[in-house]
Amino acid sequence: MADEWVPIHQGQDAAFWMAVNHVILKEYYTDKQTPYFNDYLKQYSDSPFLITLNRQENGAYRAGKLLRASQVAGTENEENAEWKFFVIDAKSGELKMPMGTVGHRWQKKKGEWNLKMQDAAGAPIDPLLTLAGSSAETLKVEFNDFSEATNEKIYQRDLPVRKIETASGSIYVVTGFDLLIAQYGVNRGFEGQWPKNYDDDQVPFTPAWQEKYTGIKAEVVVNFAREWARTAELTGGKCSVIIGAGVNHWYHNNLIYRAPIHAMVLCGCIGKNGGGLNHYVGQEKLTPQASWAPVAFGTDWSAPPRQQNAPSFHYMHSDQWRYDRAFSEMCPVSDSEHPMAHGHTADKQAMAVRAGWLPCFPQFTKSNIEIVAEAEAAGAKTDEEIIAYVVKQLKERKLKFAMEDPDNPECFPRVWYIWRGNALMSSAKGHEYFLKHYLGTHHNEISEEAARSEVKDVVWHDKVQLGKFDLIVDLNFRMDTSALYSDIVLPAATYYEKNDLNSTDMHTFIHPLQAAIPPCWESKSDWQIFRGIAQATSKLAEKFYNKPVKDIVVTPLMHDTPAEMAQPGVKDWAKGECEAIPGKTMPNMKIVTRDYTKIYQKFISLGPNFRNNGLAVHGTHYDIDDLYDAYCKANTIEAWDNKEYPSLRDEKDVCSIILHFAAETNGELAYRAYEAESIKTGIDHTHLAALHRGVRITFEDIIAQPRRTLTTPYWTGITNGTRTYSAYCQNIEELIPWRTLTGRQHLYLDHDAYVAFGENMATFKPRNDLARTCDLEKSSRPTGSMVLNFLTPHGKWHIHSTYGDTLRMKTLSRGCYPVWLNDKDAGLIGIEDNDWVEIYNDHGVVCTRAIVSARIPRSTCFIYHAPERTLGVPKSPERGNRRAGGHNSLTRVRLKPLFMIGGYAQFTYAFNYWGPPGVNRETYVMVKKLNKVTW
Repeated sequence: MADEWVPIHQGQDAAFWMAVNHVILKEYYTDKQTPYFNDYLKQYSDSPFLITLNRQENGAYRAGKLLRASQVAGTENEENAEWKFFVIDAKSGELKMPMGTVGHRWQKKKGEWNLKMQDAAGAPIDPLLTLAGSSAETLKVEFNDFSEATNEKIYQRDLPVRKIETASGSIYVVTGFDLLIAQYGVNRGFEGQWPKNYDDDQVPFTPAWQEKYTGIKAEVVVNFAREWARTAELTGGKCSVIIGAGVNHWYHNNLIYRAPIHAMVLCGCIGKNGGGLNHYVGQEKLTPQASWAPVAFGTDWSAPPRQQNAPSFHYMHSDQWRYDRAFSEMCPVSDSEHPMAHGHTADKQAMAVRAGWLPCFPQFTKSNIEIVAEAEAAGAKTDEEIIAYVVKQLKERKLKFAMEDPDNPECFPRVWYIWRGNALMSSAKGHEYFLKHYLGTHHNEISEEAARSEVKDVVWHDKVQLGKFDLIVDLNFRMDTSALYSDIVLPAATYYEKNDLNSTDMHTFIHPLQAAIPPCWESKSDWQIFRGIAQATSKLAEKFYNKPVKDIVVTPLMHDTPAEMAQPGVKDWAKGECEAIPGKTMPNMKIVTRDYTKIYQKFISLGPNFRNNGLAVHGTHYDIDDLYDAYCKANTIEAWDNKEYPSLRDEKDVCSIILHFAAETNGELAYRAYEAESIKTGIDHTHLAALHRGVRITFEDIIAQPRRTLTTPYWTGITNGTRTYSAYCQNIEELIPWRTLTGRQHLYLDHDAYVAFGENMATFKPRNDLARTCDLEKSSRPTGSMVLNFLTPHGKWHIHSTYGDTLRMKTLSRGCYPVWLNDKDAGLIGIEDNDWVEIYNDHGVVCTRAIVSARIPRSTCFIYHAPERTLGVPKSPERGNRRAGGHNSLTRVRLKPLFMIGGYAQFTYAFNYWGPPGVNRETYVMVKKLNKVTW
């Protein structure tokens, strides 16, 4: 469908977009001024904000932190001064402090969290983007070039600066825009090491430079950049980028994302209908979050819930960390002395848990309930005293977090419920490690452990127990790989046998599922299955836990709370660098009393927290106590212990409650949410909900016909009237800040770790090669084989293991799950279309048929995501004639520690939003023809 195809070499997209941005900055910001672009950048990005420069031993400077209000006389006593920042006003030349920062968001005084072009006193601000022309002083600033996968190349470039007097002496500052344009190598007449022109292929980020990484001609980049910018200029930003989940699977995925995002911000495309970033696949969120989450996570009765980012969990507990070397082999950095920028990934994961950046389950090296009992035995009487006891035990290292000793049997995750996903194959990056370390069963992994001499904080055990899980229970309507390996399979109803809701952030409708027929034989709906488990648990509790017990729940510092201002720098209490303070320098801790005999009654009843605490998303809260009481009077209730609650006994009741109390389907609650948002911003946003205040969308309504969800502050698009959803329109049109450090879109990231990694500014780090990934250290490389980069794109004819083994699907895929090869690559090793082939590396092996196609890039092979190991899988000669595996048998989890930081504005944990993805596209395999197929 495209007018033009630009076949970029896989994993090198950032180089293309960095060169595009070079052209945009040169031709639309330097050769000429584009008013629309300049105005957009001033108001909606961090480009005008001032950044401090740090003098190096060689006399040059490097970019550091944003200039804080706490550093400047006259503003040092501002509330949250450490989290408020400066621009220079074009008219007066003075420092001005714009509103809308994270400090304004969480201060006591409300109404200053907005993007108005004025300060808190109401004085207008016209921020300078550049100090060029307004400052006679320049300094040499250093910039790293990582394009050769090292930190050895450094460029010095003169930039215009301003001297600022602070409490600690004079410092130099530069605008974010001046740093940005210098980082991209666009010279505006300053001294230093700059590219000569677009054809200079030795200095990043020119069109000619990118060609050696992407394979794309320089003139293609120049033409694309001009068409992009000109279209945005004429249409007011109607240029869009659609990105799939695959970008997340590269080690430097953040840099790939940032490069096209820069193009969109530079050209004013984000927050515009017809423009912006559209992320399709892999990032879906449930639309009515405020009402769904308390039911899903049980917070209507007890809080907080235990939620875990899966990549960290599996990396540590499936022991894939044991096979890793120091992450510096994968990731060049600019300052390897920083504690987050060197060492082993497992140690950084342990530090992230200690600092409260990321969750950790199991929690400790000892049972939670046992710890509480010990605290009480030691004299602790109150919740605060119990928590103080636990903190003391942690400080003295008598107690540790489980992620600090994951191979201690006390830290094993013992029970695994797998629900609505094929966790042991299609979702299991490192499938063979799952088989080995989780199940203790057969596997085809031959990697050698490499972490023994690398880890410093995580406890190393020379011999580890295999088979960490005692019980695996799978809720499933197909006998997929996970079901085959599970101890118990609970047959679940299909999509046509139950009532349910389905939604994503990509569609403005909530889709109903309806029971067209009853569930077959013993199968039940998911809700009925979990209800039965709750009932059985309550029955067992009468014997084993017949009275309430106290538990301690540890949770990370959370996004959309004041914890976004918890940690201005990286310090580790375990190393004596700061005090151990729950909710500040370490995780939050809360004592929760659990009555296991009442699990079932609570499961079928909407609890009092739902009514009394109200509902919230993104830190914006609305009350629902009156609606809760009215709902009780008009609908089915559950009565027990002399109290009445709305019923959650039937899944249709659950659907109705979610819809009734969600702002997206209840106009009154959308209005209340905007009332709360208006208090924070000081701007009346209720007009976005006023016309729909009387709307109530019920389950029966969405069964009868599609109903578009309402505009709310929880989703940033505006869908009133005939408008379609486009993200961040509310930020642009309503002046609602982004939930970031400055409240703006960030082109500069000043967190200590980003500075140390050299990723405070957008840059390019190439995909890792075979030598760095160490995928083929033990595997044979016989004549007639070839090394290829191995990718697992989303399914061509099926996805997430659903119906992949039907006759139609098997016909399309040749009866198996084939590997796709480039025709020229295949020809070099004698493979023809439909031949059987063996693909292997140290992580595992796959035996399947080959599809030979000119559409596949050279040096690459594909096995589409989500195949099974349940049919047509031959045995592998390379692995001693053991049965071969599936696509994730060739992958493993690799985590980039930069994504573990927390307690710092947008870098603060939120479930399903923040944490390291389990990258797997920098994986290499051997491919050879399988001359004899053995079943």
